[in-house]
Amino acid sequence: MNDALRRALMSAGLDSADVAARLDVDPKTVEQWCAGRVPYARNRAALAALVGRGEHELWPNAAHSRPRVPPGGEILTIYPHRWAVPRETWLRHFAGAEREIGILAYSALFLVEDPGILHTLADKARAGVQVRLLLGDPDSPEVAERGESEGIGDAMSARIRNALALLRPLALLPAVEVRLHRTALYNSIYRADDDLLINPHVYAQPAATAPVFHARLTEAGMLGANYAESFERVWNGARCCTSLEEI
Repeated sequence: MNDALRRALMSAGLDSADVAARLDVDPKTVEQWCAGRVPYARNRAALAALVGRGEHELWPNAAHSRPRVPPGGEILTIYPHRWAVPRETWLRHFAGAEREIGILAYSALFLVEDPGILHTLADKARAGVQVRLLLGDPDSPEVAERGESEGIGDAMSARIRNALALLRPLALLPAVEVRLHRTALYNSIYRADDDLLINPHVYAQPAATAPVFHARLTEAGMLGANYAESFERVWNGARCCTSLEEI
């Protein structure tokens, strides 16, 4: 029996039918997983994300169940998809910031739709952490091109406008600044002090399906520093958003 999986499902308020519907599998398959059968890698990642746990917590002995951690260097963890990063990882990432939080994306709607993450960002801002939010300019040709390449057209601009509407209460805090950029975004960056969750984009695919790697700024390394510098360049060239009501 996989007691860890059973407990995770109970904690998430899910039963076999719920999981089967979300992962497009047979409910009997889910029951077999609870009975001890190890899912294929893709289903392990999806199920772990669904219940907000790490794969290694649910299947500690499964081959490739742990996130890949390259030996040495600045990269700590690699996730195969952004949707495979547990919600708790995002919460811990931002909650651990003591100096600065930076978010560079087109919409980051998956984050700002989460009240818990917005609450965490607000708490950090009230505690004096600088919070900088860089979203795509919904009227820019770069955003329009991204929407076309993903096959969603104007939906990309609409997602940004939705994100900005949700960010209005947060943007009222003194430590929070929102800017709009007009760049061909090669990757989204989510920074908390010296830790960066980097989501490189894949042409014609949503960012949620692209990988995420956790990098750390170090004195000797250049990988994390390159992405941190990239953030600053986009920030310096972005338009200050003095009032989100104007969007």
